[in-house]
Amino acid sequence: MIDRIDTFLHKGKRKKLVDLLRQKGCTDEQVLAAINEVPRHTFLDSAFLNFAYDDEAFPIGEGQTISHPSTVAFQTQLLALKKNDKVLEIGTGCGYQTAVLLEMGAKVFTIERQQKLYEKTKLHLSSLGYNARFFYGDGYEGLPHYAPFNKIIVTAAAPYPPDALLKQMAIGGTMVIPIGKGAEQIMNIIQKKSETLFERSELGKYKFVPMLKDKSR
Repeated sequence: MIDRIDTFLHKGKRKKLVDLLRQKGCTDEQVLAAINEVPRHTFLDSAFLNFAYDDEAFPIGEGQTISHPSTVAFQTQLLALKKNDKVLEIGTGCGYQTAVLLEMGAKVFTIERQQKLYEKTKLHLSSLGYNARFFYGDGYEGLPHYAPFNKIIVTAAAPYPPDALLKQMAIGGTMVIPIGKGAEQIMNIIQKKSETLFERSELGKYKFVPMLKDKSR
């Protein structure tokens, strides 16, 4: 799935990034292998190319950011993905997280509310050979017509777990979502035990852009 502009230099930098993520506590080798495959430099503006494999977040336009690789690794690891899991991603952004999920064999349905990002990212991921189901819409509403989902990953900060997304989880499914309204949020993992029973755990502080309602036109 690697584009022709991916060089040995880029691959070497990715290997160093993977080594760093191991040092920071990522233990899921499937996650690390996926990050080692995805050409992160192609998701960034040219001004940031020299820093593409640093563990840093960068602006991607429309007030959005590409997450730190360590955040992508951590959220993905929490999902405990299995091949062919049906995954709903809230916040496509530049598509980097989407690509990591696809590298792991997930069937990805991804929603973006910023129209320019939606259009740009859909073309870019397709050019790299990544095939997800793309939707321009409101992440709070999810995709009820395609539910249930084995896993849901939210890549923006929500003030609370949206009821619509909880309903769209499969029984036995997992949601990973940062919760909070301030400058920092708490990463939450929610597991659906039955139609009415959920277990929720908190797992550290992170910084995300806010999850906004409605589509941006």
